[in-house]
Amino acid sequence: MKVLQINTVCGSGSVGRITVDIYHTLEKNGDIPLIAYGRGGAPDGLNAWGFGSRPDMVRHVLATFFKGEHGFSSAGQTRKLIRKIEAWNPDVIHLHNIHGFVLQAELLFGYLKKAGRPVVWTFHDCWPYTGHCAFYDYHGCDGWKSGCRNCREYRRTYPYAIFRNRTARNFDRKKAAFTGVPNLTVVTPSRWLAGQVKQSFLGEYPVKVIPNGIDLENFSPRNSSLRESLGLKGKYVILGVANVWERRKGLTYFLHLSERLPDECRIVLIGLNKRQKRKLPSSVIGIERTSSVKELAEYYSMADVFVNATLEDNFPTTNLEALACGTPVITFDTGGSPESLDESCGRVVPKGDIVALQQAILEEKIHPKEGKDCRKRAEKYDKYGRFQEYVDLYHSLTARENT
Repeated sequence: MKVLQINTVCGSGSVGRITVDIYHTLEKNGDIPLIAYGRGGAPDGLNAWGFGSRPDMVRHVLATFFKGEHGFSSAGQTRKLIRKIEAWNPDVIHLHNIHGFVLQAELLFGYLKKAGRPVVWTFHDCWPYTGHCAFYDYHGCDGWKSGCRNCREYRRTYPYAIFRNRTARNFDRKKAAFTGVPNLTVVTPSRWLAGQVKQSFLGEYPVKVIPNGIDLENFSPRNSSLRESLGLKGKYVILGVANVWERRKGLTYFLHLSERLPDECRIVLIGLNKRQKRKLPSSVIGIERTSSVKELAEYYSMADVFVNATLEDNFPTTNLEALACGTPVITFDTGGSPESLDESCGRVVPKGDIVALQQAILEEKIHPKEGKDCRKRAEKYDKYGRFQEYVDLYHSLTARENT
């Protein structure tokens, strides 16, 4: 079986790494994988093909900023991709992120409607069924249910449209393009997102939940000298991790916690930029991106508790990474963030409730969860088992096509 995955990037970022893990799982099953990606490079040794270009991406960025039309530029690159699909002739086409300044969505879906191949589309965020936003829970918006007619956040949320509000028009264009594809299956990493999709204009499609997986060898309990080097010996360490500490990731809650928690508690935040680091109080240790997965696993292992103060999320892998390193998790009840936890390994508090968050940390300090229980919970999300579910799905779709 030949499977083509299409994503913005290959091998970098969480979704780029997922495409590569699925690729290797296909290889182990004796199938033939190909990854088509829009920008950046690809790891050595992969059958991967880049269809984008930097000048085209710049034009797409400008179309988003000035015209408010994200996902409707890059026509030439999309035609190039379609020619590759026809030449390679895959049995299954698996879409990941098709936004990210690389594709013309209408052209691609016009082709998919005629191609007659099974299509799997994994939603890593909410962009496919909104008129603009990749996430909307932070704003409490449900305009996507009725047409995104009065969007006020198009300048402030990705993909940023600085000068024109085309949200309602984009919604109509997406709905026309994305509906009516024969044999399309939507996959979501969380039950929460599956429920949202079923309420959207894409509710006509079957929706399957396949949670993200992680590498349990890379993320495992580790010994290190981090406590000593950071001056945290004898302290209760609260860890926060984000790829980018944007508004929805809850940086302000950690700053409030630093003022409310007792002196024996210390907060460590990973992923900050230089400007954010300069503004931190002395009681918070700020670290930019870690240099390796091994180092990140050492931070998780060093912490007494991992706090995820996200205000909107799909199915954050940071929760899984912490659990795999034997560290309990406290999270806001946001999107799919609580779905990886149970009472043995974590605590869930109402979204945005700083008092409840503080209390949960203090309760965890007094009555800590067992590291072995956290690790046991993480083992449910071993990446090989999770990505095998994708391979099984591909085979079931092709078998159905051939009957």
